[in-house]
Amino acid sequence: MADVDPLRADLRARPLIRALSGDRVTHADLESVLGHAFADARLLTTALTHASAIGGARPQPGGSFERLEFLGDRVLALVVAEMLLEQFSGESEGDIAKRHAAVVQRDALARVARTISLGRHLRLSKSEDASGGRENPAVLADALEAVIAALYRDGGLPAAAAFIRREFQKLIEAASQPPRDPKTALQEWAQGRGKPLPKYRTLSEEGPAHQPRFVVEVRVADIAPATGEGASKRAAERRAAAALLDRVEHGDR
Repeated sequence: MADVDPLRADLRARPLIRALSGDRVTHADLESVLGHAFADARLLTTALTHASAIGGARPQPGGSFERLEFLGDRVLALVVAEMLLEQFSGESEGDIAKRHAAVVQRDALARVARTISLGRHLRLSKSEDASGGRENPAVLADALEAVIAALYRDGGLPAAAAFIRREFQKLIEAASQPPRDPKTALQEWAQGRGKPLPKYRTLSEEGPAHQPRFVVEVRVADIAPATGEGASKRAAERRAAAALLDRVEHGDR
């Protein structure tokens, strides 16, 4: 892995310098934030290319970030697992698994992507850009995984791991206790009060196949329902359960 640019600390402490017109910035700016100078710049370009940008009669060489995203997901999971085992040596496998799921889930990845201003660098179609693609949590999370894969393929595991350890450390430290699965917690809350199990119902499913959006409702007897949104039914169910659990635990029915 290349030495970190001495300006890197300053770049991370303030908004990225806009080297080109509008909100576009050069790969060099992003490489400073990533802490790695790419030998194969095409890898980083592909990692920043959304599927919408390669449609039509003249697709861009290298394709979109979807294949890299697949690899980056696995690299991220490995490094985060290692970090958690190092930092929580006294916890059970079950608690470590809960922590792991919380750190690698979409919203957590999107937060990290925002801290490095990744959205500015994305290559999107005009329509995707106009619809807010640079701030879309699903797009940001997928692109971040693709960037991690690009780091891995260009600089090996040390390059990817250095970035992951630096950027995900605060997320790991933020939870003093293993997070609870909201669906399990809501089920336990209902059973503890002699109520039937929570019931989930999908209210809507919208968006393209590569970027769906689900809205799910959860009901528990004698309690007003709550809803949640997510990129999958499971994610939407979890958010709905968390919303209802938050309400009942604070006594607002």
